[in-house]
Amino acid sequence: MDLEELIHNCKKGKRKAQAELYRKYSGILFGMCLKYSRNKTEAEDNLHDSFMTIFNKIDQFNFNGSFEGWIKRITVNTVLQKYRKEQHLNVVSENTVEEMDVDTDQVDVSLSTLLGYIQELPNKYRLTFNLYVLDGYSHKEISEMLGTSAGTSKSNLARAKMILREKIKKENINIA
Repeated sequence: MDLEELIHNCKKGKRKAQAELYRKYSGILFGMCLKYSRNKTEAEDNLHDSFMTIFNKIDQFNFNGSFEGWIKRITVNTVLQKYRKEQHLNVVSENTVEEMDVDTDQVDVSLSTLLGYIQELPNKYRLTFNLYVLDGYSHKEISEMLGTSAGTSKSNLARAKMILREKIKKENINIA
């Protein structure tokens, strides 16, 4: 079954088509959920919620643009909406901290270790870091998505980088 037929069958509510769509895209979307979640269990919950939203809104997909891009956007929005509802994104301060780059030339950290560090970040820092660094959103876009100001987005990114830098530095000291 090609993608267009699969989507049409999902629009008709056919369970086999929904199961096939899930099998086809769950790996990609789970990776996205892992980036935005604190742990694997939360990522699984976010994946489930995302697919529920996808299936509920699939009638809105009109074949303009990429279906994969559409479901990725729904996934990110579903996760962010969940955090907004839980009010984990309340701003402590709007002080803008200068953006700093993490110098990774001298650092050897595995991808799984780095992902673990990112998952340990407080929600507002983790979400801002992922949206800006990994997904390429601007501070203006992030502020609109998270319901904060662009200055808060910049501050949260700087703090996330600072926390990650400290964790990486500590890791390298422990290894040496």
